[in-house]
Order: sequence, then structure tokens, then C-alpha cells
Amino acid sequence: MSFGSPSPRSSLVLALIFSPALLADDLFLDNDPLPQVLTATRLKQSPAAVPGSMTVIDSELINASGARDISELLRLVPGMMVGNINGNQAAVNYHGTNASEARRMQVLIDGRSVYRAGLATVDWSDIPVAMEDIERIEVFRGPNTVSYGANALMAVVNIITRNPADSHGTRLKVTRGQRGINDFYASQGTGWDGGDLRLSLSGQQDDGFDSDRNGADYRDSRRLDRFNLAVSQTLNESQSIDWQLNAKDGTNQRPYTYRPVFSGITAAGNNSDVVAKDYAGSLRWNLDINPDHSLYIQGSAQHWDRQQTWRACDAEVSFSPQLTDLWQLNPNYAERLARNMERYTGSGAPAGTPAEQALGNQVLEQWKNGARQTLCGDIDQSARESRYDLELQDTLSLSDSLRLVSGMNYRYDRADSETYFNGTLDDTTWRTFGQLEWRASEHWLLQGGAMFEDTQLTGSSLTPRVAVNYLINPRHGLRAVYSEAIRSPDMFENNVNWSYQVTNLRPSAYGQTSARYFVKTRGPGDLDKEHMRSRELGYNGFFAELGLAVDVKLFYDEITGMISEPLRNNQYIASNANNSRFTGTETQLDWHVSSVDRLRLTYAYVDAKASNPLDQQQTARNSGSAGWLRNWGQGWNSALFYYGDDALNGYRFERIDTRIAKHIGLGKANLELAGVLQQRLDNQPTTFVDNNYDERRVLYFSAELAF
Repeated sequence: MSFGSPSPRSSLVLALIFSPALLADDLFLDNDPLPQVLTATRLKQSPAAVPGSMTVIDSELINASGARDISELLRLVPGMMVGNINGNQAAVNYHGTNASEARRMQVLIDGRSVYRAGLATVDWSDIPVAMEDIERIEVFRGPNTVSYGANALMAVVNIITRNPADSHGTRLKVTRGQRGINDFYASQGTGWDGGDLRLSLSGQQDDGFDSDRNGADYRDSRRLDRFNLAVSQTLNESQSIDWQLNAKDGTNQRPYTYRPVFSGITAAGNNSDVVAKDYAGSLRWNLDINPDHSLYIQGSAQHWDRQQTWRACDAEVSFSPQLTDLWQLNPNYAERLARNMERYTGSGAPAGTPAEQALGNQVLEQWKNGARQTLCGDIDQSARESRYDLELQDTLSLSDSLRLVSGMNYRYDRADSETYFNGTLDDTTWRTFGQLEWRASEHWLLQGGAMFEDTQLTGSSLTPRVAVNYLINPRHGLRAVYSEAIRSPDMFENNVNWSYQVTNLRPSAYGQTSARYFVKTRGPGDLDKEHMRSRELGYNGFFAELGLAVDVKLFYDEITGMISEPLRNNQYIASNANNSRFTGTETQLDWHVSSVDRLRLTYAYVDAKASNPLDQQQTARNSGSAGWLRNWGQGWNSALFYYGDDALNGYRFERIDTRIAKHIGLGKANLELAGVLQQRLDNQPTTFVDNNYDERRVLYFSAELAF
């Protein structure tokens, strides 16, 4: 696949869609059951009736891709920008904006959000669900605050796990390969009268990238283990309960990145690895009042624990009370002085206000009198976050042509970190939502919805969406959508209270073995919400005779009041002063050519304009994927995938993945042997300059036994 102007591709797709032969053979044949999706509006809908663009990554694609991570699967979604911060931290965003954090995308596991509101991030490699337990991933490509609240600003990723009733039996799988790949999976499923259970244990391990920009070893490996228990129980003909328990324990390496502020100081060289532990539990009660009316109540609790301690060295003057006061008075002045102590020692503090110069001269005097000696101490950068969530949803068919989904949600978030918040910070969120679907006629479908949200830290908001779908028939529809969405600033962005308490100082600093570093960062506390306005025109069609599904989207999105500043403890000045605009087109085509061949193509052209360059450089103007799945018979099948984008953070990415598998029957058991080869076609770092491999290919093998 090569990248260029989108016009020829769009013309080709539209010509295919409206080909007279296809229309004549298929368009008005409606006997086959329609596929349905749930994530768009919380109502089950055919893809042609959805008020927006949807991508579904089904179990066949998940298995055929050979992907070991959810973030890698999202390369199959048009417009999704997938990169890496390092080997154990993926960077995923829809259409772009700051790639180091998934601030503007909601990520769910069976409807439970795994977005960390405290530190404004999604830990993709730490999500406590095994790839083998995923049934499908539904991605709503566009703003969906209407259905899922703040943070669903640009897209929603809903990871749907397999029903325990479909998981009976035993599965054992091991994966080994280059780059230290060492994975395992084991599950046991069973059932009883009215109930089903699946228990799975899994683990992942690899070495990450090989070298940084200087050719030095890049410490970014990972090791993690997961526990998942899912139970479904029917209480009677109208009631059932579903509950899950999830846990994850692992270690993510972090390279030592601290550089002393003061000249002449040697870095400690200790690494700052992260011990990551996640726990989650959810309980859902389902009630079918009658065939036209149902509701559920779901409660969940989650806890994220990130333990990170390391040892750093700097000059004793780093803990000077006068330098701390100077930083609070003027961070720019304090940093200029700190980085040029030798230069100013003879001439005095640089020009500034009388207060700045007075403090600066006191710091210089300390420097001359011995405060330049090297001190080393322990830094604890740990953070703990908890969330409790309760939701009620009611789904009602008012008539054959009118459906309503409505509900309420309460969420409590708590973040605890001595480094980031100087203690504990919490937030509560109340939501009410509603979505109405009206079939005005055989062809016209009108949809409207809104979400009212009120948070303790940022106040209230109301976001609407309206859509008109013209259904040529139930499998082919044109759509026009207007929606608004908001994103509330997270605790870290708005209320950060960031400073380092350094302990076990050797030697002591000003007679103390524990002291606070002079740099202290405070959030503004008054940030407003980001606001998005989105317009979309699209077509979705399913040609049953050909097994061909097509979706085309034209979009124009504007985000105002953006908070774009990097989250760093060095003159972090957050504001709502930024804006972005995204225009372009997306296409996806999924074609079951025959009973043994499947072709899948995606392409996105995104033209991004942003007031902050950081938000623009994380967007690839052209990106896409191509896949060919084939069943060769005799137990053999293969898959070939191409992924590419022309420039993400300035670096091109092109890769071909090949998977070959053999199924072997062993009585009542089944054995699958598979090999995956990933070959990079470019010779550039992955997203950031320090992300480099010694070889451009990797090979790994798996063996799975099911009985």
C-alpha cells in the first residue's frame, strides 16, 4: 500500500459501493440476519443504523493477527495512531493530539472504564485481560460523550470478553520467540444448571527495544501475570447476574533518565523500574421485565498501584530553602540560576526583581561555601488510584418504531501520591444520559441523545448528539451526524501538587537526612473543559451475496480549550489556550471473498491543524492496513497483514506480519501450532528517537492445546 492523495481511493470505493451489478444482485435481499453492534448508543443496532463510524475486530482477526497486545490490534482501526513511548508503554490515540497519553479516548472492558483519571492515562500493556479471553473489540470512531461521558472525546474502545458459556473446556498455550518473548495462557471453563464459569491465568514477558539513540542498552522490558474469573448465573427466566474478578501483577523496566541540574554532578545510574499491581471486580444484575423492556444495575471497584522508587544524585544546594522560595517566585529565573551557578558565582545573581536577586545571591553564597557537594538520596514516585462506579441503565421499546435507552451513573475517583499530589485527592462524578431512536419511516431513522455530567472538581456540562440515517435497506445506510463532546481536565492536569521528598540523603543536606527538592509544580486549579464539535457524513453497507462490508466516513472535527502542555515537573503551565482541527476521510472494507479467503483494507487521510505543534506532530496524514486471511485446508491457515503510516512524530512506520498455523486433531483434543514473523520495511525509530531494534524482524512461535 502506498500513500498519497485520498481522492482516487475515495472515488474507487464509491464506485464499488454504487456499482449497478452489486445493487442489482444484493441491495434488496434481506433474508440473512444482520450483524449488530452495541457500543455506539448502548442499543443493539445494525452497522447501517449507527449514528457514527464503527470498527469491529472480531475473534478471527484477533487470532489471525498474532498480536500479543491490544494496542497492536488497534492498528486495524482506520485513523488510529499507534506508537510506542518505550517497549512497555504504547501510545494510542484516534486522529492524534498528544501521543504520550490517551487523554481523549475512553477505553472499556465489558463496559468498565480502565482510563486512569488521576494521572490521565491508559496503561495499555497492563490492562488485566488476556488476548485469548477477548471475543471482539468494538471501536466507535468519533466523539461519544453522549453515551460514555467525559473522556470519550474522540473515540471509544470497548473490549468485550468471551461469555463463560462459550469457554467450556481447557485451553493451554505457550508462546516463545526472539526479543525475550515468553508468554503463557491457561483457562478452565465449566458449566452447571443455569450457570457458567471461566478461570484464566496468563502472563507476558519480553525485552522491549534494544538500544537508545546513542546505541546504549535501553531498559524497557516487562513481566506481568494476570488472573481472570468470569461467572454468569441465571436466576430465573427474567433475571441473571454476571460478575468478574481481575488481577494483574508485573514489573515494567524504566531507564534512568534523571540528569543533575547542577554542573559537576555525576548521575547515580540507578534505574527506576515500576512494580504495577491492578485489581478489579464487577457485579451486574440483569432484569428482562418483558420482551420490550429491560434494565441492569452494575457496580465495579478498581485499584491501580504503581510502586516506583529510585536513587538520584545532585548538589546539596538542590535542597536550599532559599532556592525553593526562588522557584516559587519565578521558576524561569531559578532554573537559569541553577544551571549556571559557576557563571554567576563571581558576578552575582542575574538581573531580576529585588526579591529575586536577593534570594539568588543567598543561593550563590551557599554554593561558594560548600553546598556544591554531591548528595544522593531515595525518591519515591509511587501512586495509587481507586475507582468505585455504580450504573443503572434502562432500555425500553416504546413502540415498533421508537426505542429509548436512559440511565444514571455515579463514580468516585481517588488518587494518592506524596510526589504528585502531596497526599490524597478525590473527585465524584454524577451522570444522567438518554438516547432516543425513532424510525420515522421505512427508510428514515432519526436519533438524538444527551449526557448531563457534574463533577466535583470541574463542574457540570451537557453534551448532545443528533443523527439522521437514510436506510436504503436494512443493510445499506447513509448517515449525517452532528455531535458535541467535552473532556474534563484530570486531577494531574488541574490539581497537581508535584514535589520530591528525598530520603536517606548521604551525606545530609543542611543537617537533614530527608529534604524536599527545590522544584515544586502546582496545577492551576481553574482549568475549564475541552470542547469538541464534530460533523460526519458516511455510508455503511453490507453486500450479503458477496460477503462484503464497506464503511466510508468524511469528518470535520474542531477541539477548543485544549490542554496540550506536557505533564512534566519543570515549568508545567497548563491552560485552555490551544485548539485543533481534524478533517479528512476514512475507509474500511472487509470482504469474505469465499469460504476460505478474507480480505480486509483500511485507509485514513487526516489533515490536522493545531495551535500547539505537539498536537499536530502526533498525526500521520496517511495511514492504513491491509490483510489477507486464507484457510488452505488440511488444517493449514495463514494470514498476511500490512500496517503503515507516513509520519508519526516525524518517523515513518511500515511493517508486514505473517502468521502460519496448523491445526492437528488429537482425539477429543485439538492442537494448534503457529509461527509469526514481523518484518519492518522502514529503517526508522518507532515513534520516539530512543525506540530502536538491532534487527528489523522478530519471529515467535506458539502452541495451543484445547480439550
